[in-house]
Amino acid sequence: MELDMNRLALGTVQFGIPYGVANSRGQVSIETATEILKYAWSEGVNTLDTAIAYGDSEQRLGNIGVESWQVISKLPKIPSGTNDILNWVKQGVYASLERLKISQLYGLLLHCPQQLLNPEGDMLYIALNWLKENNLVCKIGISIYDPNELEELFSRFQFDLIQSPFNVLDRRLEKSGWLSRLKEIGIEVHVRSVFLQGLLLMNTSARPGYFNPWQQLWEQWEEWLAENNLTPLQACLGSVLSNSEIDRIVVGVDSVSHLQEICTVLKNSLSVSPEDLYSDDINLINPSIWKI
Repeated sequence: MELDMNRLALGTVQFGIPYGVANSRGQVSIETATEILKYAWSEGVNTLDTAIAYGDSEQRLGNIGVESWQVISKLPKIPSGTNDILNWVKQGVYASLERLKISQLYGLLLHCPQQLLNPEGDMLYIALNWLKENNLVCKIGISIYDPNELEELFSRFQFDLIQSPFNVLDRRLEKSGWLSRLKEIGIEVHVRSVFLQGLLLMNTSARPGYFNPWQQLWEQWEEWLAENNLTPLQACLGSVLSNSEIDRIVVGVDSVSHLQEICTVLKNSLSVSPEDLYSDDINLINPSIWKI
């Protein structure tokens, strides 16, 4: 089954800062970033994922030229003591558009959606909708770490787009029932962390000692790969993209060759996930709390 290449979205955090547990190259050079975008576009990829918090990623994308792309960016946490929420949001988005050298974002996500549940939340939501009404943003949404965040947020607010972690080990979005619920109400779903920051692609010898407590899981993973004659890359992509309820899979790369590998896998048959290989252990599946 060959998959639509536009289901792939290019994550650009590596363009702005050194990122990822498996990253040994540091921040991607402007020359490499330009080549990555050129190759991605030639393969039919049309969506970019960035954020104000990603160092100079937006600036670099603007310098490369991304006016033909669907660009998604994210607002950081509102600083404490911000009195004029509407103005803060507007100025943040105007600055993003200026750096990116585009007139409209395809999507604007909140990096800290829990702020919508604070006293300033209603004004924040009004500000997001103002951006939509004035054609500065096409879709508004949230970037989450855990599907448990969705219940309260969706009981009070309406969104067009959500981004969530999802990979062969972390299938909370699916197993909680939220993935199907989101599709039923017409929400566009993008998933990230499909390689778990590169951890799922690492050789056993290169895996940091922090991950030793999950040795049994790693053995299961390697055994399943061997039984099915799959590379980790094939298994990671296949386990996510075989789920038709996922609209976009956000992947970050640090070289053209890395992107070429991904595109080659996508053009060939993809597998499904092993049903018994997953984890609910936050200490493993949430990279933000890793102690490495």
